[in-house]
Amino acid sequence: MKQKMLFFDIDGTLITEGSHILPKSTMASIRQARANGHLAFINTGRTFFNVTDQIKEIGFDGYVCGCGTYIHYKGEEILWNQLTKKRCREIVELIRSCNLDALLEGKEGVYFDYTRPSNPTIAKLQTRFGAEQFSERYSWDSENLQFDKFVIWQTPNSDFSTFFNNISKDFDYIDRENGFGEIVPKGYSKASGIEFLEKYLNIPHENCFAFGDSTNDLSMLEYVPNSIAMGNSSKLILPKVSYITTDIEDNGIENALKNFNII
Repeated sequence: MKQKMLFFDIDGTLITEGSHILPKSTMASIRQARANGHLAFINTGRTFFNVTDQIKEIGFDGYVCGCGTYIHYKGEEILWNQLTKKRCREIVELIRSCNLDALLEGKEGVYFDYTRPSNPTIAKLQTRFGAEQFSERYSWDSENLQFDKFVIWQTPNSDFSTFFNNISKDFDYIDRENGFGEIVPKGYSKASGIEFLEKYLNIPHENCFAFGDSTNDLSMLEYVPNSIAMGNSSKLILPKVSYITTDIEDNGIENALKNFNII
């Protein structure tokens, strides 16, 4: 059997949104794929620190994080694109002047704006990460501010056009729907992470598989020849894939891996 390289999104693909349920069949089938000699990678918009133990315990050969800005393989960091401190500070000033809500994401933590009330999503994230315990270190106003990518939420008073015109010269904007957007440095994406590993590990393009559920998975789903959408996916990605499996909780990962004779 020719060795395959498998790339999995996290939220909405391996675990359910919100409740973070990880089906036993998902864990077992990925472990079986690796036992069969294939390589399994996380490919996520999350930065590396935000890959939880729940996900790591499944067992992976490596991690493509921050939409391709960071790659970790067999315990080693093999790629990391970090924004300059100057550009990070410029972005903070731009977000504030355009009245956007945002979360700034780095390899070792996420940065919050403590100068204004948090929207409900950000407030939940602050609680989840225990941000009140290290607000000085992970504040937008910290001297240590340096991140790799970020996400924004538009508000009724946002000046999105000014924001977009400024960042579009050196960032790609991924529309996550409903005024939510993911911003990644140009040249980096979930697809670029796969391309890097194809070359690094000398794996043929036709042996690459990607599993996703949302618009931020489109770059990798359109890049690989074997693209799989979960049954619970955004309808926007369904016409873009080669195979649609069942929902997460209906053994979606297991069924897809069986369909392609990987397990």
